[in-house]
Amino acid sequence: MANFETVEVTTDLLIVGGGMAACGAAVEAAYWAKKNGLKVTMVDKAAVDRSGAVAMGLSAINQYVGLKDGQNSMKDYVDYVRNDLMGITREDLVYNIARHVDSSVHLFEKWGLPIWTDENGAYVHEGRWQLMINGESYKVVVAEAAKNAMGVDNIYERIFIVGPIMDGDKCVGAVGFSVREEKFYVFKAKSVLVAMGGAVHVFKPRSSGEGLGRAWYPPWNSGSSAYFTLKAGAEMTCQEVRFIPVRFKDAYGPVGAWFLLFKSRATNGLGEVYMETRRPELEKWLPYGKVKPVPANLRNWLMMLDVQEGKGPIFMRTEEAIQKIATSEGDEKAAKKKLKELESEAWEDFLDMTISQAILWAATNTAPEEKSSEIAAAEPYFIGSHSGASGAWVSGPKDVAPDEYFWGYDCMSTAKGLFCAGDASGASSHKFSSGSHAEGRIAAKAAIKYVLDNKGDVNVDNAEIEKMKKEILQPLDTYAEFSGKTVTPDVNPHYILPKMFMFRLQKIMDEYAAGVSTGFTTSEKLLEKGLELLGFLKEDSEKLAAPDLHELMRCWENVHRMWQAEAHVRTLLFREETRWPGYYFRADKPSMDNENWDAFANCKYDPNKNEWEMIKRPVKRIYAEASDHELLGG
Repeated sequence: MANFETVEVTTDLLIVGGGMAACGAAVEAAYWAKKNGLKVTMVDKAAVDRSGAVAMGLSAINQYVGLKDGQNSMKDYVDYVRNDLMGITREDLVYNIARHVDSSVHLFEKWGLPIWTDENGAYVHEGRWQLMINGESYKVVVAEAAKNAMGVDNIYERIFIVGPIMDGDKCVGAVGFSVREEKFYVFKAKSVLVAMGGAVHVFKPRSSGEGLGRAWYPPWNSGSSAYFTLKAGAEMTCQEVRFIPVRFKDAYGPVGAWFLLFKSRATNGLGEVYMETRRPELEKWLPYGKVKPVPANLRNWLMMLDVQEGKGPIFMRTEEAIQKIATSEGDEKAAKKKLKELESEAWEDFLDMTISQAILWAATNTAPEEKSSEIAAAEPYFIGSHSGASGAWVSGPKDVAPDEYFWGYDCMSTAKGLFCAGDASGASSHKFSSGSHAEGRIAAKAAIKYVLDNKGDVNVDNAEIEKMKKEILQPLDTYAEFSGKTVTPDVNPHYILPKMFMFRLQKIMDEYAAGVSTGFTTSEKLLEKGLELLGFLKEDSEKLAAPDLHELMRCWENVHRMWQAEAHVRTLLFREETRWPGYYFRADKPSMDNENWDAFANCKYDPNKNEWEMIKRPVKRIYAEASDHELLGG
């Protein structure tokens, strides 16, 4: 076995991850830990300053309810999320995040994040729930607050966490390795908060070759949250609800500002507005086909139907939108000035968060005030914080959650002591960056309460730890033993390298589980074949090989992706309907079945028996009236 030093860290609360949810957890946990003499530790595979989905920057905060100003009610936001997810959402979780999210946004501003304001000092909205920001350093601002609260001595960076340490049905820590030094880490904790993001590159991306790392969601997010919670035996939810964003083609630039702020139209290649010409299709998806705004997946679906009929490509009419706003200024001088401002804002929208899109515009001689830009549906992603919903099945708040949704502590999974936030938490979509931060705070406060309520010693089986260490480091030993047996180490009958493994996974998912090349379409028989092939891939995962620490990380990232893939395929099979056309379409079950499937499709893996269980859970509605202005407190 590779001769790695074992480093043990003992703490009360372990926060795993470094993105927005983890930073929110760090701030809140540090406050309550200090009051109660507890230790909090944070571990991340990256550097917290630029870790997570907001790493490159962001041009808008996408969840701000505006409760204090009376702009919206709690019910407004719950209705919005329920409608966009075609009725399948944990309204108690959405409610809980929404009533606290504004306080996180106000903290961001206090910490130095520039939020746009008008001449009266009011926030500038991109849409009903979105605030415009100068967000190129958004994550740095939020990370600085987390580091100040935690103390840098309690933050471990560049450590890849592989999986959980369990004591029966209780999570008591995590194991992983440094991606810089030959060290194996054992974190022992009384409670663990998982916030390691969603998953990219489970499916074959549209970008290939030198563009392989170009994705809408960060390419380093590899399903670690899903793997950790599955291996802990926690129940999972909405694993079939992947998200397919429509973005500017090839560089994945955001479209939100264009639709909401610039009021741009999207048209097909013939100049037709598909949201108008395809409107009769919405009648097939009632009651959600008639809500406003139209659910994201149905907007995708109408666009995809046009492309299938040969009416593509699809264009964002940037030139039309900019000219319309500029000419509304009245005189020619004012119009020219406004045009310059709009040009600047158009480029800044990309430079704040998707620099590659600005580069692509420049490379293709695209001046947005003169020329349309192509938009397209991306490949599927697993993300619980945006318009997807995949993640762990967690407890709701006692004052709001129905009895079936509450088991003691906010945001705790069905594995004792294991809390989830951000993309790790399922069925609570549309929390985005600010809501993920707020959910991290909610989960951390509950996790500290769990520690105070469960003061016994942490029981860790050292023999099991040694077994995990051997398994985790095995790819290094495999490479060392067999790499010299072929002329080139890239091709070897004794092992598979992580990139080739990832390509195999992506090919399976693309062809059998409704990827880009099949027009996001699948069926029972295709899914069953895909599951068979994933079984072969899982066998071969034991033959992964790594020449160095970086590639060892890549090995385990792809194992994590594989588990996310299996949970997805099993749940697609279990839910015998098409509820989210535009995200996936089951050709053998081509319509929505509210009579049988107005329910959650959950799954659970039993690590001891190596068995999967599929579970149907009821959707419970809430009618939130009280506590609209309740903030995080004592």
